[in-house]
Amino acid sequence: MQALLSLARGIDRVTALVGKFVMWLILVAVIVSAGNAIVRKAMNWSSNSLLELQWYLFGAAFMGAAAYTLQQNEHIRIDIFYGTRSRRTQHWIDLFGHVVFTLPFVLLMTWMLIPYAWQAWKIGQISTNAGGLLIWPARAMLGAGFILLIAQVLSEIIKKIAVMQGLIEDPHPFISAHEAAELEGATLARTVAELADGEKR
Repeated sequence: MQALLSLARGIDRVTALVGKFVMWLILVAVIVSAGNAIVRKAMNWSSNSLLELQWYLFGAAFMGAAAYTLQQNEHIRIDIFYGTRSRRTQHWIDLFGHVVFTLPFVLLMTWMLIPYAWQAWKIGQISTNAGGLLIWPARAMLGAGFILLIAQVLSEIIKKIAVMQGLIEDPHPFISAHEAAELEGATLARTVAELADGEKR
């Protein structure tokens, strides 16, 4: 199990590195979008390649951050049922969801996307829009994102089993919406009190 945990830690490091890097692509997309709007208004010129570049950048950021979001346990979930269960039951629900739903889905998507990207690269497929970009980089980004998701799902399965066996601490202790609101309120009250103390001085 220690070897698997070492593998999971390695996957987590790669996922975090990619996730933090692709965050900057949102800034690049904003700059490209703003530049495109400026030249369109100022010089009456625009390009489909700039529009498609924005989509590519956003797609790369979204797919590159998907595994990191899973690692941070930040994907949206409905916890009406989940939140009322014991933590051990929640672990079983998470493990079941990863093994039965998430892993098969990401495997299927990867299996479909790799030949999809390969075909576009092989024929040099270009966007049907005038002045558009090559298609294969966008498809390759989708495939790469799902490959990273496969690795991260495996990491989450390993960590979940280790937590259930008591080998590691729970990396994401469950906090109910009520508890989260109480913590947020306490933090806000502490900040207000600190500001008030600062003004008195």
